[in-house]
Amino acid sequence: MANKHYSVPSFLLTNYFFLFLLSSSPSSAFPLSTSSRWIVDDAAGGRRVKLACVNLVSHLEPMVAEGLSKLPIETIAEKIGSMGFNCVRLTWPIYLVTDESLSSLTVRQSFQRLGLIDTAAGIQANNPDIVDLPLLQAFQQVVSTLCENNIMVILDNHITTPGWCCSNDDGNGFFNDRYFDPNLWLTGLTRMATLFNGSTAVVGMSLRNELRGPKQNTQDWYKYMQQGAEAVHAANPNVLVVVSGLNYDKDLSFLSNRMVKLSFGKKLVFEAHWYGFTDGQAWADGNANEVCGRVSGNMKRMSGFLLEAGYPLFFSEFGIDQGGGNLNDNRYINCFLGYVAEFDLDWAYWTIVGSYYLRQGVAGWSESYGLLDRDWVEPRNRSFIERISAVQMPFRGNHIRETGLFCLRISC
Repeated sequence: MANKHYSVPSFLLTNYFFLFLLSSSPSSAFPLSTSSRWIVDDAAGGRRVKLACVNLVSHLEPMVAEGLSKLPIETIAEKIGSMGFNCVRLTWPIYLVTDESLSSLTVRQSFQRLGLIDTAAGIQANNPDIVDLPLLQAFQQVVSTLCENNIMVILDNHITTPGWCCSNDDGNGFFNDRYFDPNLWLTGLTRMATLFNGSTAVVGMSLRNELRGPKQNTQDWYKYMQQGAEAVHAANPNVLVVVSGLNYDKDLSFLSNRMVKLSFGKKLVFEAHWYGFTDGQAWADGNANEVCGRVSGNMKRMSGFLLEAGYPLFFSEFGIDQGGGNLNDNRYINCFLGYVAEFDLDWAYWTIVGSYYLRQGVAGWSESYGLLDRDWVEPRNRSFIERISAVQMPFRGNHIRETGLFCLRISC
């Protein structure tokens, strides 16, 4: 792959559209499982289900899915579907299910305690059925509404204490950090998995986002991640178990020497993250083709090898500045989308969020990587949404000519 400039071949666009036309719109059978490197449904033979997801944030201080002060949750779900996404990676903090002093708050009370009175009024106007629900019930309502709009959900434990993620010294980075008690984490995973046992909307659970910091080591990784996977599977054997690596979800290379040992099979998915800034300003400063060859080769060594080993690899975060003026991001995304197309990867874009209720102390923070504008009304960059549509359709895997992508039907 060295010195190869990855771009989405134009002939693939025609193939994706052709596959869509061939689709006979059968109902996919849940739950999902894995067959070698593919995620498949429960039908005879296992039909490929490609995850083409977008991240929806619900782990910040209010512990409420972003955007509800701008639009009804039904409208947000409809926008997600209309952009071609078939799933949402929905983030959540451990305290949502372990700290009763927080989880018992209503949505209105959560915003009032943060001084976000106008935001609470916006939720009252746009989501009156949610505003006086306890936070955990409001979270369930978001999942239910996504399901009703045929959007699958992967629950991502993003952090323990609600707030922005991530840094090496935020106390949430690795097991036994200040706010990362492994036993509390296991309790939280178990409670969340139990809560959605029986829900066909929740197809997977990610154990922890972006392990990081000075305490990280492989010995504890194997110990606790295996415990976390077993806890989720015991509480909810239907869901895919999504496992992250070290160093901000960049490094799974240690698995080439020693694979995790679990009591269950056909549910394990690994995840990785890849952004333009992951490699500093290399894309802007160097030859784009050479950087792409070097970086994509490194990605194969760090995580991509898992595909050849027969495991699904889910790029659960990638994204760019939607303003279009970031040279580093613009060059990186050419390479990333080519990599995704070549290997027909599952993925989740960061993020749908146009603006945050409260991020790092700033109310109404506009998200430059967000697909929607700060008012959640229009796309920031329509051409980018058209561009990623080329990698939303599957073109490899089991029975893709029978299923396509948009044929999934979730029974809520």
